[in-house]
Amino acid sequence: MVNKIGIVSLSSGILGESFIKHELEIGKERLNKYGIETEFLPNALKGVDFIKNHPESRADDFLTAFKDDSIDMILCAIGGDDTYRLLPYLFENNELENIVKQKIFLGFSDTTINHFMLNKVGIRTFYGQAFLTDVCELSNEMLPYTKKYFEELITTGKIKEVRPSDVWYQEREDFSENAVGTDMEKYPNTGFELLSGKPVFKGKILGGCLESIYDIFDNTRFNDTVSVCSKYNLFPKLEDWKNKILLLETSEEKPAPELFRKMINTIKKYGIFDVLSGVLVGKPQNETYYDEYRKILLEEISNKDLSVVYNLNIGHATPRCIIPFGVDAEVDVCRQVIVFNY
Repeated sequence: MVNKIGIVSLSSGILGESFIKHELEIGKERLNKYGIETEFLPNALKGVDFIKNHPESRADDFLTAFKDDSIDMILCAIGGDDTYRLLPYLFENNELENIVKQKIFLGFSDTTINHFMLNKVGIRTFYGQAFLTDVCELSNEMLPYTKKYFEELITTGKIKEVRPSDVWYQEREDFSENAVGTDMEKYPNTGFELLSGKPVFKGKILGGCLESIYDIFDNTRFNDTVSVCSKYNLFPKLEDWKNKILLLETSEEKPAPELFRKMINTIKKYGIFDVLSGVLVGKPQNETYYDEYRKILLEEISNKDLSVVYNLNIGHATPRCIIPFGVDAEVDVCRQVIVFNY
């Protein structure tokens, strides 16, 4: 049972900006109703500019949240695009490894990079939701499917199984106070779709946002992501991916099909699709490029024995489940379920 959540801004500092204060208040009130004490780590609310200019302060919050034994769960405010800049402050002198202990860590998007950091030091984590995007949802309640997984995590500390959502939502464009209490348009969801390979497979899951993973191999977004991530051996070695399941999902940037193909090919060159036991792919936000991405996955993943499952409710498309990383998982597309064995 989670009694205290520490909220960190490890990527963007938007949580500290006045224009989202109404969302922040909604989130605080919801956590309060669960009887959970909320602590915003010292730099979490200092705003976009401060957070952008002070990666060392973000790293301090990250370390403090792990050191503080009263914090049961670390929840990321939101994603962003430059959390890789924390690497030197966490790994230069084994800062993270020296203090880290197993506790719940939840985030998605650019937080993918933080999941890889924690994977490096042997910590199991949870991927798929964040404070601002999920707990602070502007509807009168958290989205039912999202809420179900969040409640399971805060009450049991685990996720037992994941099934598809019955619906998916068109993303909000208005996040102002006027939107408080309004619902998003929803559409029927079709469930997990097997693109290739066997419908049942096993392995520990790791991965996250495709763009964040791509940045580890490509300097287009920042000119030093490749050198920094490589210096600290952030991405697991090929042998460490053997019999694992790779999770991939795309961001709100909705990458054009040509870029999606390029990103998949970059990972392919690493040799990863030759050693995995399976690939899980999240639903694209608003189902934009749904068919194009599907076609590219079929064309570019040449290992046809590799199980590839599409259309999971994970990542940037709402609603969102939560997927445990580093836990034995069995995917069964026939039964439309992923079961986790602790």
